[in-house]
Formats: sequence, C-alpha cells, structure tokens
Amino acid sequence: MSITNNKKAFHDYFIEDQIEAGLVLEGWEVKAVRAGRVQLKESYIHWKKDAFYLVGCHITALPTASTHVKPDPVRARKLLLNQAEINKMIGKTERAGYTIVPLNLHYNRGRIKMDIGMAKGKKQHDKRQSLKEADWKREKQRLMKSVR
Repeated sequence: MSITNNKKAFHDYFIEDQIEAGLVLEGWEVKAVRAGRVQLKESYIHWKKDAFYLVGCHITALPTASTHVKPDPVRARKLLLNQAEINKMIGKTERAGYTIVPLNLHYNRGRIKMDIGMAKGKKQHDKRQSLKEADWKREKQRLMKSVR
C-alpha cells in the first residue's frame, strides 16, 4: 500500500531500474508517516560515509509529539541496502551518469520501505513528448468509454 509517490521524478527522469530500500526512522517519524504527513517532492538520495541517505524528505511532526524531543522535519535519513545493491548503484552513478531519486514510500509487511530509482534526466522535448503521450492515453480511454 502506497503512502506517497514522487510524481515529479517520473516527469523529470527516465526511470530505468528500481530498488526497494528500508529507512532508519525515529518513533515520531513513523507515527507521522503513518498519518500521511510526508512529502517526497524535493528529496534526493546522497552518498556519504559508506551509506546512502535520503535528503530533503519533509516529515512533519504530529502536534502530539513528545515535548522533550525536538523533531527535525528534513534531517538526512539513512537508507538500508545490501552491499551488492550499494555497489551496483555506485557503479552506475559514477560511470554511466545516472541519478538516484526516491520514487515511492510504501508499507511492506508493516514496515515502511522506499522505492528508489536509477534515473537519467529528460530534456525539455522529452518531457513534452511524455505529456503528449499521457494526454493521448487519457483521451483514448475517454473515447473508448463513451463508445460502449
């Protein structure tokens, strides 16, 4: 079940490969995510000190959060990946010019997971073509529905 999607990533990039990763979250963050108070729009994945981190993901604390904890809504959150996935992602970003973007936040067996994608940037004409194709698919569906 999806919590939130990053539609901007699909608009700005060609997504070529997807990997599911776990997140290291604090208790107040888990409660806020379960309440749907998360935004992936301006977030990205960054490599630092032998690990990948989710940077710029905004998780707004609930008003009932603890008084002794000072929540930081945009702190860097560590991604949990196995070493083979890490090596694959590092190789593609350094050699092939890929970018790593967060795509989706969802539940998997009660745990909060994130789909991250290996992406190549789109040019402006590619974005326009994608919009034309999406409009045509929508129009085609509408026409097919009215014929029935």
